[in-house]
Amino acid sequence: MLALYLRDLKLGIRAGGGALTGVLFFLAVIVTIPFGVGPDLNLLARIGPAILWIGALLACLLGLDRLFQAEREDGSLDLLIMADERHMLALSIFVKCLAHWTASVLPLVVAAPLLGLFMNMEPAGIGASTLTLLVGTPAIVFVGAAGAAVAVALPRGGLLVSVLVLPIVIPVLIFGVSASYGAVAEPDPFLQPFLMLSALSLFLAILGPVAAAVALRFGAD
Repeated sequence: MLALYLRDLKLGIRAGGGALTGVLFFLAVIVTIPFGVGPDLNLLARIGPAILWIGALLACLLGLDRLFQAEREDGSLDLLIMADERHMLALSIFVKCLAHWTASVLPLVVAAPLLGLFMNMEPAGIGASTLTLLVGTPAIVFVGAAGAAVAVALPRGGLLVSVLVLPIVIPVLIFGVSASYGAVAEPDPFLQPFLMLSALSLFLAILGPVAAAVALRFGAD
C-alpha cells in the first residue's frame, strides 16, 4: 500500500500539473470575486470563508476524473477488479484517494491563508477556514472516487464526475462554511459544525472507497 501511495503521488505531481492547475484555478476564483462584488472590504471579509470554500470545492473537482485513468490505460485496473479480496480493492482505492488529496488538494489548503488575505479576512477567520479545508476536503475526494469509478469507462466522464459529486458534497460545504463563520461571528458556534465536518470526512472515508469498489465491479461486468 505504501508503494501504491508513492506511485500515485508521483503520478499526481507529474501528470498534467494537477497541483499547479488546481492552485491557479483557486487563485482565479478568489481574484475575480472583488471585481464582481466591488471594493467593499467589509463585504469581502464577510463572504471570504464561503468564497474560499467554494473555490476549493470547485478546484477539488478538476482532477477527479483522472483518479483511475492511469490504471485503466495500462490494464492494472482490471487486475484490481478481478482480485478475490473485495476489501483489498476498497483499501487500494482509499490509498489512491489519499495520494490524490496529497498531490492535488493539499496545495489548495496551503494556499488558502494567502488567498484569504485577498478577501480582507481576519486572522481568526483565515485560520478557521484553513483548518476546515484541511479536515473537510478529504471528504470531497472520497466522494469523488465513487463518481470517478462510475465515469471511468466513459470517454468524456470529467463533467459527469462533477455533476455526480457536487450535490453530494453540499453538506460538507455547509458545515465547513458554518464552522469558518463561527470562529469570527458571535454567537455562531465553531466546535459543533467542525465536529460534524470531521464526522463526515471519517464516514465518507469508509463509504466512498467501498462505493467506488462496487461501482468498478459493476462497470466491469
